[in-house]
This record gives sequence, C-alpha cells and structure tokens, in this order.
Amino acid sequence: MVQFMADITLPDNPAPEFFALIPLQRLQVGILFKSGRLSSYALSLDRKKLWAVFNGNSLDEIQNIIDIFPLRAFMQVTIQELAFVEEPIFQFPTFSLN
Repeated sequence: MVQFMADITLPDNPAPEFFALIPLQRLQVGILFKSGRLSSYALSLDRKKLWAVFNGNSLDEIQNIIDIFPLRAFMQVTIQELAFVEEPIFQFPTFSLN
C-alpha cells in the first residue's frame, strides 16, 4: 500500500447543512481508522483546513474514499502521493524488577 496526503479546504462560512453533517463525518472517519485506510486526520485551529493521510493502492481509490465523506460537497480536495510518513512506533515501557 501507498500513502497519500489529502489537503482539504473547508468553506469560510459553512451553511447549517454543513454542521448537521459533522457527526456523520466523524463516524466515517472512525470507520476508516478502524479499517486501516486512514492513519492521520487533523483540523486547523481556524477550522478551514483538514489534512488526512490515507493508505491505499491508487490515487483513484483514495479519491473514491473521500467522495463518500458526508461533507464532500463542501470540500476542495488536493491529493498527493507521499514518499514516506514518519510516525512513532508504539512501545510498551520497560519494566524493572527492582
């Protein structure tokens, strides 16, 4: 699998319909995390930009995933294939028997 970064611009003044769809958007994001298709999802403090790292086999596959987002109609999306992503590896703490 290859990783892709989605750079998503959200509207400056969202319509009420936008806010009504946020719970469904969060549900979809949770499903994508659990399936391993999404590895990172971040919203800017001003709530105008989203960045997401997806795992997939092609740009078309990632575009299809984004197209099912409930908020898709409100998004301007640019997708780039990534060379790599640095992420910490989860490790259990070392225990001492002392």
